[in-house]
Amino acid sequence: MPSLLHRCGHWLWKKNLKWLARTLSTFSRWLTGIEIHPGATIGRRFFIDHGMGVVIGETAHVGDNVTLYQGVTLGGTSWNKGKRHPTLGDGVIVGAGAKILGPFTVGAGAKIGSNAVVTKEVPPGATVVGIPGKIVKRADPDVEEALDVDPARREAICQKFGFDAYGVSQDMPDPVARSMQAMLDHMHAVDERIERMCSTLRKLDDNYRDGRLPALRDEDFADVLDEHDTGCPDVDQRSTAPASAKSSAESSNTPENEPKAEQETLPPRNG
Repeated sequence: MPSLLHRCGHWLWKKNLKWLARTLSTFSRWLTGIEIHPGATIGRRFFIDHGMGVVIGETAHVGDNVTLYQGVTLGGTSWNKGKRHPTLGDGVIVGAGAKILGPFTVGAGAKIGSNAVVTKEVPPGATVVGIPGKIVKRADPDVEEALDVDPARREAICQKFGFDAYGVSQDMPDPVARSMQAMLDHMHAVDERIERMCSTLRKLDDNYRDGRLPALRDEDFADVLDEHDTGCPDVDQRSTAPASAKSSAESSNTPENEPKAEQETLPPRNG
C-alpha cells in the first residue's frame, strides 16, 4: 500500500503537481505511519517490514530488493538544495531504528545493524553497526548471493555475516553475565600477578611473609552466579578461579608456616 501510494505521488511530483503529490503522501503517512517524500526514488521489490516510523527524504534513492525495518530514517544533515539524502544500492538491508544521514552511498548488499547511526559511505557487502556506525565486516565473496531475491538464501547470508535486523539473536549471551565473566577473568589475572610478585619478594627477603587473605566461599556467589539466571554456565567455572588462587595463597600462610612474632621483626640496619 505505501509503495503504491508513493509511486502515484512520485509520478505527480515529476509532473510538477507537487501540491497534489504532497497531499497524497500526507494521506499515506496518516494511513500507514510511513513517511516517504514524493520526490524520493524507490526501486523494484522494495519491502518495509513493520513500517511504523519509517522516514525517507526527498532526494533519497533506494535501489532494487531493498528491505527496511521499523523506525528507519533516510535523512539529511543540511538544508542545502540538491542531493541531501542517502542512496541505497541493490539488496541493502537496514535494521530496526537505524539512521542513515547524509548524501552518500550505501553499497549493494550492505547491512546496517539495528539502531546504527551511519553518516559515512558504506562499501558494497559491508556490515555496519553501532553509534557512530562502524564497519564490522567487509565484502564477502558470496556478496552476490546476498542480492538474490530468495528470502531463505538472503537470511542465510545475513546469518553468515553476523547481522540481525532487530539487534537481538536467539543465542545472544546475557550482557550482565558477559560483564561478570570479564570481571572474573580480570580478577584471576590480577591474583596470578600478585602471587608472582609475592613469590619474588619471598626469594629476595627470607623474612617477608604474606598477609592472610579473607576466605572466599562458594555460597557467597550462589545467588549471583546462578546458571539459570545468567544463562552462561562458564561463569560458574570461572568464578572458582580467583578463589582457588587465593586459597593457594592462604595455604602458604597457615599457622604451621607462620613464624613466631619475635621472628617477624626486621634485623637492625648497620650504620
